[in-house]
Amino acid sequence: MAQQSLRFKGVENADQINRITTTLMMLDGVDSVEVGRHGADVEGRVRRETLIQAVRALKLPIEVE
Repeated sequence: MAQQSLRFKGVENADQINRITTTLMMLDGVDSVEVGRHGADVEGRVRRETLIQAVRALKLPIEVE
């Protein structure tokens, strides 16, 4: 199982963390997700670019790398 890490800038509250977590968990190929204010660790078979696009699609005022 592969692990991917994302970094965030601008995550300010639990609601944003919950929205990111839910979005990532719903992606095909994702087995587990741990999300915090500064990033996420994702385990599963999913491309990093797919994870980034999913978080950006939330239109939150954050940066994702």
